[in-house]
Amino acid sequence: MALRTVCSAALRTGTDLGVNNVRTFVTTAALCKRTPPLGPMPNDVIDLKKLESVERYRSYTRYLRRAEEAKNQPAWWKTYRGYMEQADPDHGGEQVDIGLPRYRPRRTTEVRERRQVIKANKKNAELERSTRLRTFKIPLDRVQETWEQSSAPFHIKRLAEHYGVFKDLFPQAYFLPQVLLRVNYGQDNNSGQVYYGNRLTPTQAASAPQISFDAEEGSLWTLLLTCPDEHLQDNEAEYVHWLVGNIPGGSVQAGDELCHYLPPFPPRGTGFHRYVYILFKQQGPVSFQDDVRSSPCLSLEHRTFKTVDFYRKHQDDITPAGLAFFQSQWDESVTDTFHNTLDMREPVFEFIRPPVYHPPQVKYPHRQPLRYLDRYRDGQEHTYGIY
Repeated sequence: MALRTVCSAALRTGTDLGVNNVRTFVTTAALCKRTPPLGPMPNDVIDLKKLESVERYRSYTRYLRRAEEAKNQPAWWKTYRGYMEQADPDHGGEQVDIGLPRYRPRRTTEVRERRQVIKANKKNAELERSTRLRTFKIPLDRVQETWEQSSAPFHIKRLAEHYGVFKDLFPQAYFLPQVLLRVNYGQDNNSGQVYYGNRLTPTQAASAPQISFDAEEGSLWTLLLTCPDEHLQDNEAEYVHWLVGNIPGGSVQAGDELCHYLPPFPPRGTGFHRYVYILFKQQGPVSFQDDVRSSPCLSLEHRTFKTVDFYRKHQDDITPAGLAFFQSQWDESVTDTFHNTLDMREPVFEFIRPPVYHPPQVKYPHRQPLRYLDRYRDGQEHTYGIY
C-alpha cells in the first residue's frame, strides 16, 4: 500500500512538473511574440568566425570617412542626449555659432608644410648636435605664437564653456575667439595679466587696464567688461563695468567711452565672481546712443545690463571675436568702492552652514569603518560618575 502511494505521488508530481514546464514555455513564447524585435545592433553584420572576409580600410582617412557616414545614419535606439532632450528641451539643444567664420587651410597644405619643416630639421647639423648633447632650448615665444595661430581659439572656447561664460552671457549660443585679446592691469606682464579664469584681486583691478589686440587698419571694434555674478537684486542681470565703442584699429583710448570703468566690487561672503572681457568686431560705425551712460555713472541701477540683449540689439553690426576673463573675490578695496565711489552701504553676506547629515543608525552596520559610532555621539564631555 505504501509503495503504491509513493508511485502515485511520483507520477502526479511528474505530471504537474510537465504541465508547469509546458505552461512556462507557452507563456515565454507568448511574451516573445508580443515584444517587438529590436533593431540591428552595431557591428551586427560582422561574422566573428570569418574575420578574414571583413573589409579593411587600409588608411585612416578612409576609416574616418566611413565612421562619419555611420555616425550620421539614424539609429533606432535612444541616446542619452535624446532622453535629456525629452526631459528638458533646453538641455543639450543645438547651440548657435555667432562668431566670425573660420577659414581653415587645406589639410594637404598643412601636411606639406609639416613635411618641409621635418625635412629641414633633419638636415640641420647644429640642431642634431644640441639635441644629442641635451643643450637644445625651446623658444617659448615661438611656441606661444604657434599656439595662438593654431589651437588657441579652441582652447579658449573650451575654458569659457567650463566656466559657464557662454551659458550665462549668450544662452544657446557660443563663438570661437579668433582674435587674441590681451588685458594687462599692471606694469609687469606676469602679475596683472588677464588670462582665462585666473585670479586677480580688486586692488589689482582698481584702474582701467591696458588693452591690445591685432586689428586691421581701418577696422572698428567694441569692448565690453561685464560681471554675470555681481548683481545684488536680479540673478539674471549683470553690471556693466566698462563699455567702449567705435574703437579704431587697436587704440582703445580713441574709442567712444559709453560707460566709464568701474573696478570690481564682489561683496563680502559671496566668493569668486567672473569678470568677462568681450571684444566685438563692427561692420562699420555704430550709433550707441541708447547705451551711453552719464559720466561718471555711479548708480548700480543705471549699470544694470544684459549682454544678450545688447548683442541682439546690435547683432547686425557687431560680431563677437575676442574673449578674456578673470575671477576676483572681496578684499579691503571693495569697502572703499562701496563707501566712496558708489556712496552706499556695503552689503555683507554670511553663509549659514547646515548641520552635517548622518543617515539613521543601524544596529549591525555592514562594511562600515571602525569609527562608525563616532558620528552618532553627542559630543558632550562625559562625567564618568563624578557629580
